[in-house]
Amino acid sequence: MSTVKITKENFNAEVMNSDRPVLIDFWAPWCGPCRMVSPIVDEIADEVSATVKVGKINIDEEPELASSFNVMSIPTLVVVKNGKIVNSAVGARPKQEILKLLNV
Repeated sequence: MSTVKITKENFNAEVMNSDRPVLIDFWAPWCGPCRMVSPIVDEIADEVSATVKVGKINIDEEPELASSFNVMSIPTLVVVKNGKIVNSAVGARPKQEILKLLNV
């Protein structure tokens, strides 16, 4: 399963009402570190699709969502479980560190 594009229109359905944890990648197309992390996040999405939903939020297209999560730098990775933030990390991370975020 690939990543889900999360917008303010589908945010509640995809994140807040999800029956499994959601890894959210806040990114922008002009962000070099985001472009490094993106293929890793895509790979993780394929590997954990049975237990975790993986979504991406383009901060340029969804500034309200970025603001609601207090995103100050990108890439920012956030794990939401049962509608609550349970883990987060700012900056490019190797795959193993991103996977550790999911062990909540």
